[in-house]
Amino acid sequence: MGAAIAAHLANVGLSVRLLDIVPSELTKEEAAKGLTLESPAVRNRFAQNGLNAAKKAKPASFYRAADAAKIELGNFEDDLAKIADCDWVIEAVVENLAIKQSLFERVEKFASKDAIVSSNTSGISIAEMVKDRSPEFKGRFLGTHFFNPPRYMQLLELVPGPDTDPSIIEEMKTFGGRVLGKGVVLAKDTPNFIANRIGTYGLLVTLEAMKKFELGVDEVDAITGPAMGRPKSATFRTLDLVGLDTFFHVAKNVGQNVTEDWEKAAFEVPAYIEKMLENRWLGEKTGQGFFKRVKSAAGAEIMALDLDSFEYRPRKKLKSASLDASKAAKGSAAKLQALVYGKDAAGQFAWDVLKRVLLYTANKQSEIADDIVAVDNAMKWGFNWDLGPYETWDAIGVAQSVERMRAEGETIPSFVEELLTSGHSSFYARAKGEVPRFYVGKDEFRGVEEPKEVISLARLKEQGKVIKQNAGASLVDLGDGVACLEFHSPKQAIGADIIQMIDVATKEVSANWQALVIGNQASNFCVGANLMMMLMEAQDENWDELNMTVHQFQQSAMKLKYLDKPVVAAPFAMALGGGAEMCFPADHVQAAAESYIGLVEVGVGLIPGGGGNKEVLIRAIEGVPDGVDTRLDPFVQKAFENVAMAKVSTSARDAQDLGYLRKTDGVTANRDFLLYDAKQAALGLVQAGYTPKQQKPIPVVGESGAALLKIGVFGMKTAGYVSSHDVKIAHKLIHVLTGGSVTRGTLVSEQYLLDLEREAFLSLVGEPKTQARMQHMLTTGKPLRN
Repeated sequence: MGAAIAAHLANVGLSVRLLDIVPSELTKEEAAKGLTLESPAVRNRFAQNGLNAAKKAKPASFYRAADAAKIELGNFEDDLAKIADCDWVIEAVVENLAIKQSLFERVEKFASKDAIVSSNTSGISIAEMVKDRSPEFKGRFLGTHFFNPPRYMQLLELVPGPDTDPSIIEEMKTFGGRVLGKGVVLAKDTPNFIANRIGTYGLLVTLEAMKKFELGVDEVDAITGPAMGRPKSATFRTLDLVGLDTFFHVAKNVGQNVTEDWEKAAFEVPAYIEKMLENRWLGEKTGQGFFKRVKSAAGAEIMALDLDSFEYRPRKKLKSASLDASKAAKGSAAKLQALVYGKDAAGQFAWDVLKRVLLYTANKQSEIADDIVAVDNAMKWGFNWDLGPYETWDAIGVAQSVERMRAEGETIPSFVEELLTSGHSSFYARAKGEVPRFYVGKDEFRGVEEPKEVISLARLKEQGKVIKQNAGASLVDLGDGVACLEFHSPKQAIGADIIQMIDVATKEVSANWQALVIGNQASNFCVGANLMMMLMEAQDENWDELNMTVHQFQQSAMKLKYLDKPVVAAPFAMALGGGAEMCFPADHVQAAAESYIGLVEVGVGLIPGGGGNKEVLIRAIEGVPDGVDTRLDPFVQKAFENVAMAKVSTSARDAQDLGYLRKTDGVTANRDFLLYDAKQAALGLVQAGYTPKQQKPIPVVGESGAALLKIGVFGMKTAGYVSSHDVKIAHKLIHVLTGGSVTRGTLVSEQYLLDLEREAFLSLVGEPKTQARMQHMLTTGKPLRN
């Protein structure tokens, strides 16, 4: 965990020292090399192993491999004095209070008097760790609980001790949100803080309910996933991913540190978990846990553990009317209502689990956090719930659910009783266009605090800030003369509505606005063009219609590129195919750090059709100085490989290395701040005296350059790596990227390349094997190799 935290700190540009303990004995490999216990490679072995694990981690711990160079390795014996020049010292050693106390005694001797010192503990008392340290040290000490994996999990729990300087808490809130990209929650110094306290309780009551309702682990996962607003990994797949040893430790820690007998009993782990620990069935890390992947004649199959026989069996599909109703419902609230008020076993099970989690949360509210917003955010950011506990209560109806709880003999926490007796029916009050207010007790509501960097498109639209709109997109006023082009078609897929709105937006912004931002706040920026529409047109042989659609798409991108006002794109998550092509024309891209950008059309038997080939080529060769007699082939080859191999960036920084983004483009660690940063970048271009781009001729490598690329494709075909249809696609791509039937060094226009691209795209979409690939992707979500 320490190495994974170090990796994320390096991701955001910080220099990091990673220290670990010194080994007490040599490994066989070290002895064979003639190393001794005094050899630096041996003394730094554990730190090196941690870094190696971070480098190999899947999903990747680093934004890009080069970021690992920002980490300097060492050990506690030789290098602890080096923390003197560190601004922040993070402890992430074994969860043992005595060991932590001993380490902090040593840290105090070397750390700067201005350094912030923190523990990444998941639940040990912050006050106890430093009870024997000086007042000055205690004032700079707090808990900083990252969730695993630190790069991807949004939650950062800040846990002040009784003596922590409030100004340090404020500093770390800002730093955690802005620099580290985290959702920061303030937690109280109680066992396992907020998210692990509630999350672990929820997992344990799920195990108890499973026994009560006589369900299997696979059946429970069918109920406790998306239907309940939880991740697809649900309960038991989540436990396998986390590791049963980790879960056992967290549950044990709460049980040992709470005082009431009923709560100690609630955190007792079932005997079968202990048996699994004895068997080393820890989950993903040991290859088996509640689930196990086995090879069969039909291929790999996932088997589920039968907790009665302790044998693995094929997974069962749960049939349930309430589950079906939940799947058919739209939105998290409607899905939950359909499930928990269902009359069948799945509905009863979901209600039993949810009821107990909600009651426990409300019982512990004042103990674990200052307000309900912290609790809701902790569960959304730390456990990936769609709705926090109090948002969930609002979704299923507080009065209705409490009435049912009373009827079932439950004691309702006073915090909830106060809400209802004061005449309120929900924990949140949402007025149209305003920041939500939340219940704080005794008939009082308070506005949710948001950083100034948060822009909500939904609230702006409620405030009447829509400039233009249609079914697929809207133009929204962000303020200060900046408009935002928001895609809101299904999956933000580009179709006729979005193309039309781009035309409207460019005219409107040119006439009345200072700048344009392209961005939205959906799950993904844009997953590409409307594949279903293209396939249907091709199967109906509507070639003129397809040609016109692709031409309009290309021209929309050109209108964005040569608009007389600055354009900033704000991609995040998936920006694939047409999504990438909407970013390429922008004057500046302000990308979320977690941006997965790429041209993936070859996966469905096509090449990009919206100008992507042209833009990748321009980016590849634009670093070559004008007037220098340099062969462009290596640069064109890079562009070819990016598109032909459908390379998708693993982060925004990786997108810069691939050439999809320029080094001058910006990266925002916290996606919640992305639109704000994009708006500021647009205003910066305005204030700098924006000059619209001018078209320039593009040098191409022509037929001789194409021949070189085709040799490589021939080698791949001969070696059996690609099919004949792959070769056909590659040759079409080469024809476009090299400029067609011209000689090396010919200067061509952007429109010339767009015409080549459109012709190649249309010829491929007419191919039966391409249509088969498109159909397979639409049906299965997976590529077909034919």
